[in-house]
Amino acid sequence: MTLALAPDVVVADCEGGVVLLDQRNGRHWRLNRTGAATLRLLLDGYSLEAAAARLVRDFPDAAQSAQADVRNLIGTLQQAQLVEAS
Repeated sequence: MTLALAPDVVVADCEGGVVLLDQRNGRHWRLNRTGAATLRLLLDGYSLEAAAARLVRDFPDAAQSAQADVRNLIGTLQQAQLVEAS
């Protein structure tokens, strides 16, 4: 699965992470540093498994929950229609 931002969603870096702005409805979502890193990996074409492995390397404290966390982030972003999967 490959993820891409929905056409009307923009990303802006902020202190401690990123903000996603859905221009269709004006809603914004803030991702912390780990969420932002995960999103960048997924948008760069990493699979769920590869993104989780990379997170564990960069954030060792995430080892036990990395795959579930990545899966949950993808689900949340898809439910909010911020990303599109192909």
